[in-house]
Amino acid sequence: MERFWALLVVALPVAGCGVAGTGVGAGTAAESAAQQAAQAQAAQDQVRQQIDAAYRQAAEQRRAADADGQ
Repeated sequence: MERFWALLVVALPVAGCGVAGTGVGAGTAAESAAQQAAQAQAAQDQVRQQIDAAYRQAAEQRRAADADGQ
C-alpha cells in the first residue's frame, strides 16, 4: 500500500504538468485565432478600399466619356 501512495505522490505533479500544458495550448490557440481574425479583417478592409477605388475610377471614366460625347 505504501508503494501505491508513493507512486501516486510522484504521478500527480507529472499529471498536473499535462493539465497546465493543455491550458497553455488552448490559450495559444485562442491568441492565434484572434490574430487570424484581425488579419482577415485587415484584408477585408483593404479589398473594400480597392473596390471603392475601382468604382470611383469607373465613374470618372464614364463622366469623361460623357463629356467627350457632348
